Amino acid sequence: MKGPYSTTKSQETAVLVAVIRTNQTEEATQAYLDELEFLAKTLGVKTLANFTQRLETPDKKTFVRKGKLEEIHAVVEAEKADMVIFDDDLNPSQVRNLERDLECKILDRSLLILDIFALRAKTAQAKTQVELAQYQYVLPRLTNMWTHLSKQKGGIGMRGPGETELETDRRIIKDKITLLRKKLDKIDLQNATRRKTRGQQVRVALVGYTNVGKSTIMQLFSKADIYAKNELFATVDSTVRKVVFNNIPFLLTDTVGFIRKLPTTLIESFKSTLDEVREADILIHVADVSTSFCEEQIETVNKTLLEIDAIDKPTILVLNKIDLVDEMPAWAASIELDNTEVVVVSAQEKQGIDELKTKVLALVEEKFYKIFPNYTKDSQF
Repeated sequence: MKGPYSTTKSQETAVLVAVIRTNQTEEATQAYLDELEFLAKTLGVKTLANFTQRLETPDKKTFVRKGKLEEIHAVVEAEKADMVIFDDDLNPSQVRNLERDLECKILDRSLLILDIFALRAKTAQAKTQVELAQYQYVLPRLTNMWTHLSKQKGGIGMRGPGETELETDRRIIKDKITLLRKKLDKIDLQNATRRKTRGQQVRVALVGYTNVGKSTIMQLFSKADIYAKNELFATVDSTVRKVVFNNIPFLLTDTVGFIRKLPTTLIESFKSTLDEVREADILIHVADVSTSFCEEQIETVNKTLLEIDAIDKPTILVLNKIDLVDEMPAWAASIELDNTEVVVVSAQEKQGIDELKTKVLALVEEKFYKIFPNYTKDSQF
């Protein structure tokens, strides 16, 4: 007699591919592949192998050259990999050619990130933002994309729009984008009204690369039950809490983490979420000092802040996870950023948190007393 039929879904597997650009070090390439592997792992995908090729620009037809493509195909075939994930965006013809040559599902970095955001989104706003970004991603790839998706039976890269053949028409996709934008405009208006009702309260926003410890610091400051875990994009929805230091109240916002090559469709769709950063009086920029690419991550965040017109604010740079390093990197001792103070902490071990609170309070008080010059510590809010 046969045993019970198993309904457990087997873990999907992937091969990762990256192109090494001019002047890019092997160390940097490995860090990028590690991040791509972490993105895949976040969605439950097991990495079987990594491939890199040094090219000035990716091949227009297949991203990598013929010889490397044959190596990748051999591993995909031998290991029966479910997909190949590329650390850059692919155009429709590249996807079509790669599917033909590799005979498996093809994903690029943006689609992987969009899938994670779809998984993490909990509120109606976040779900709408992610869905809009997904459709904006799909629209220019429509000719190839829907044919590709209609052949799949779910799995990574299949979350959200694209699961039925009914939406293969470009006009329908454009109509959906218009509808979602109207829905977001309504939510944006509600959020703007909500921000106005906060009055003249001082606003502080936590920003930083994904998985650097922003939510842990939010927990320590607000003593609220905020979700914090060692995973990418644990926070997609903005969280706002009232915090009081030394009888001085302010609003603290935990925002979505940034990442290298963050899809532009996500930045556009998450405009209202990023408004919390844009309208903040003070930024707490959290960075993971334990990674060898901390400087690059700081630069990525600053570039994104520049894109959303939020770079020119009083900022505290928090070098977090000091408990994971034997000594501070040389660059950290001499770091000089305009309008920025630097604090070294371990949010997990609560090291340096008092110093961070003192620096935050100093900036908050400066702003607060400009708004309320007659405020006394006995005043009530």
